[in-house]
Amino acid sequence: MSSVIEQPRFSCALAAQQTVLAIPRALPIVHAGPGCCMKVMQFAAQGAGRQGEGYGGANNVACTNTYEPEVVFGGEKKLRSTIDGAMRVLKGDLFVVLTGCTADIVGDDSVNIAKEFAAQGRPVVGVETAGFKGTSYFGHEEVVNAIIDQFVGETEPKPRRGLVNVFSVVPFQDPYWRGDLHQIKKLLESIGLEVNILFGYESKGIAEWKDIPHAQFNLLVSPWAGLKTVKLLREKYGTPYLHYPVLPVGAQETSAFLREVAVYAGISKSVVEDQIKREEDRFYKYLITLIDFLAEFRNNLPTELYTVADSAYALGTSGFLVNELGFILKGVYITDDTPRNHIDRIIETAALRDEVFRDRLFFESDGGVVQQDILNKLCGSRKALFLGSGWEKFLAQKTGNYYSFLSLPLPETVILGKSFLGYSGGLNLVEEIYSDLFKTRAHFSTTTVSAEIEANKYAV
Repeated sequence: MSSVIEQPRFSCALAAQQTVLAIPRALPIVHAGPGCCMKVMQFAAQGAGRQGEGYGGANNVACTNTYEPEVVFGGEKKLRSTIDGAMRVLKGDLFVVLTGCTADIVGDDSVNIAKEFAAQGRPVVGVETAGFKGTSYFGHEEVVNAIIDQFVGETEPKPRRGLVNVFSVVPFQDPYWRGDLHQIKKLLESIGLEVNILFGYESKGIAEWKDIPHAQFNLLVSPWAGLKTVKLLREKYGTPYLHYPVLPVGAQETSAFLREVAVYAGISKSVVEDQIKREEDRFYKYLITLIDFLAEFRNNLPTELYTVADSAYALGTSGFLVNELGFILKGVYITDDTPRNHIDRIIETAALRDEVFRDRLFFESDGGVVQQDILNKLCGSRKALFLGSGWEKFLAQKTGNYYSFLSLPLPETVILGKSFLGYSGGLNLVEEIYSDLFKTRAHFSTTTVSAEIEANKYAV
């Protein structure tokens, strides 16, 4: 990663305020200067498909709004009064105190102040999330682990067979997080598991978090983000974990995912295979209906694939498009500032899906470097699909190629419950890609069909 980056794809650790907001009836209390909350909100919510403020985001986030006096004399007194005031005014089941850069630089002991309130029986957790400490991914893990340590706390585990805690995408950093978590829960329930999904509208809120110690096992569906959490739970409660390092997109990967989970959970093979057969039959029936379209537009469709996203979505979507749709992989650019100790494992995981990934996987957080590399590889081609963010839209328009949205920042679209995960998600991705082609009809100007579309575009 460059020391100064162009076109950033993530925010700072304080973006963990969005992780808190993703838990039903959980509220952040931010100890930072004025503007920090809103900047995070603008990037991680508005920039993630205009997802809005939700239950207690944006202007509803309690903040100390520290100025010069707090920098010079310390802001602990103001933080105490802000926590007390927030708990009097706001209706929440859990309050998480987060810190910005100024608070951590001057040394305010925010975590112990939060513990003072917790000692009074109040549901308060404290986490140091100064922006200079890391990215959105770092802040997310810190918050999740702090809630487990300080709120779930010490308890005697009573493992319940069939119960699984799911740790996967980072809320809002994955713009499709709500739909993705819904799909993961639906897949696991389809083979008979009980699921604590923990975030989003499918979660029961803090009741699920309190239930974490009693799971049969923990499931991490992510290349690396969340590993610290499942290891903490193994150490704290003795709960084993299964690490599935790719988001399942499409039939092949989703079926493999269900089979591996089923073996780990001790679920009957017949139950799983029956479910897989039903889903694959449906999936391929829909996919076959695409043949007429592919045949008609075959000379004008993109065949080369460039994916720009974090490691979770980049591997899952690229593997599906290469192995089941026949795209030619030109480059996968992983933008999540992946820790070095995870890179080799991610490369091996990708190579297991297709050996072509081995020399076409690049770890780079600087969007300027990524786009220059893509330009160098294009060699004037107009048959490329850029799967990425709003930045890749501009590159597609500049080079006369195609684009579909996948990763942050995405301020030019609206996302509610959309997902590209699972069997249905794979079909959604196919629809998205090929429907987007008609948004740039100039690419079809040499076809009879496009001429007819153009001639009749104003017809009633």
